[in-house]
Amino acid sequence: METQGRSGSDMTRSMTGRGRVLRALNYEPVDRVPVDLGGTPCSGAHVSVVAKLRQALGLDKPGEPVKVVEPYQMLGEIAADLRQALGIDVVHLPGPKNMFGFKNADFKPWRTFDGTNVLVADKFNTEPEPNGDILMYPEGDRSAAASGRMPKGGFYFDSIIRQRPFDENGLDPADNLEDFSPISDEDLKVYEERAKDLHDNTDLAIAAGFPGTAFGDIALVPAPWMKDPKGIRDIEEWYISTVSRREYVKEVFAGQTEIALKNLERIYQAVGDKVHAVFLDGTDLASQNSLFCSPDAYRELYLPHSRRLNNWIHANTKWKSMKHCCGGCEPLIEGFIEAGFDILNPVQTSAQGMDPQGLVNTYGGKIVFWGGGADTQQTLPFGTPDQVRKETAERVRIFSQKGGFVFNTVHNIQCNTPTENVLAMFEALGRNM
Repeated sequence: METQGRSGSDMTRSMTGRGRVLRALNYEPVDRVPVDLGGTPCSGAHVSVVAKLRQALGLDKPGEPVKVVEPYQMLGEIAADLRQALGIDVVHLPGPKNMFGFKNADFKPWRTFDGTNVLVADKFNTEPEPNGDILMYPEGDRSAAASGRMPKGGFYFDSIIRQRPFDENGLDPADNLEDFSPISDEDLKVYEERAKDLHDNTDLAIAAGFPGTAFGDIALVPAPWMKDPKGIRDIEEWYISTVSRREYVKEVFAGQTEIALKNLERIYQAVGDKVHAVFLDGTDLASQNSLFCSPDAYRELYLPHSRRLNNWIHANTKWKSMKHCCGGCEPLIEGFIEAGFDILNPVQTSAQGMDPQGLVNTYGGKIVFWGGGADTQQTLPFGTPDQVRKETAERVRIFSQKGGFVFNTVHNIQCNTPTENVLAMFEALGRNM
């Protein structure tokens, strides 16, 4: 069994990562703050960061490839040996397919634009366009229109908008529900087998994300895994629709909720309480300095549907549900709590209204903060190791005041982040254990 722990006191070694996270999720005392790296799609690290970190820790030789486990954001695999070396308390339960609709299987070598040797799935397109861009295709099918683009010299993929012309009077909510289908028996089997393996062979908390539970997640609206998405698929048009076509959006969300409830029931039958935290909703509703919707609009448009899913989860499972929302979302947090979310991620402390102490004073004990660690916009990529250590220690001190805290950086660690800064963050965490 994979066990977790850095060197420390006997008490530290006696508490498993799973137990530590579960206690934190219930606002109970822990021996040290639990740590996540790679447990969710928004708490990992770019593959080049992972490769350099592994080399610095002596886990790999220079140039040894790391798997890309999420090609859309180019996230690297946080493998068991790296989790062990860093004392990570959470492990991700991967779904059957990635954001482009193909399996992470039959890996092959590739080199990123920054020169990192990596492994990518067989259906990952590695042939550049004449201008040097890399295009990605839904289900890896190059006979279909490309759905993602990594510009030459870039680090990530952007969705290619494939919005069909539509008649304003002929919009059909069913078109925006095509990607929310009943889960297949084959996919259920994958979840079942992977959950059992992680539960039986690690002592870490298991975090998962299940399909169709996020309402209006802008990363999902263009549907990069679908060959021919219909309905409203342009990001700008979708945001406009939340105001100008609100009844249409409500119909989409209502239909999505019914499908999601049936899928959650079947998924729970497959994985049971082997899963501990569920990344239920990744819809961003705020920017750095403002909101995308008012608190009243959130309560009208999103809250009723999220509350139905959360109510089912809390009535039928032991799962804790996570609401991801970047930006200055403080005015919406009370609504997230009303909707039944147990966890807030990534706690973007650099955004307006997201002062750590203010968040703890107002919402501590009401919602778990999963994130809020070292800032991935400024401190971690551009600060000194001492500045990283100071910020990390301060965030641990503040967010631990009322319990209910799982440490991870504010969203994924970005490409070109200095390895010495990442190591400094974990050194600071070691001093707080």
